[in-house]
Amino acid sequence: MSLTAAALRKFIEIWALAGGILLLAIVLLNAASLTGNIFLNQPVPGDFEIVEMGVAVAVFAFLPYCQITGANVSADIFTSKAGPRTIRVLSAIASMVAFAFATLLLWRMYLGLLDYREYREVTTIYETPIWIAFVPILLSLLLLGVACILTFTETLKRKPAS
Repeated sequence: MSLTAAALRKFIEIWALAGGILLLAIVLLNAASLTGNIFLNQPVPGDFEIVEMGVAVAVFAFLPYCQITGANVSADIFTSKAGPRTIRVLSAIASMVAFAFATLLLWRMYLGLLDYREYREVTTIYETPIWIAFVPILLSLLLLGVACILTFTETLKRKPAS
């Protein structure tokens, strides 16, 4: 593995960890809001909009990591009796399909960001511009595309089992 590929893999891992930390923070916020509501009749204002944006960002942050670790959903039932060469070919095809999907999503989400900026849509309570959540999501999709290229090239370089 080249130094660049190793650095990209490390960045993708750190990005996924950041997504995990964000998700943990959202859980803690939710718990604080629920506790405040139960005991003080005072939930955290706007907790639902923070959860909504935060979970979206966190979920997208996990996608590149799932790609580089091979943790995406797969139908092993179809490949359980396939040979190493067939599995290699199918893995390469899956990486190409995932790259096409990442590219499509990147394009459409970018257009969504532009729309939300143009129409200045904001959240109800905090009046946070909604387009702000699109920025880390777009970075996640870009990293997903990079992860797809990495897995594709690594699949091609992998020596078939003898």
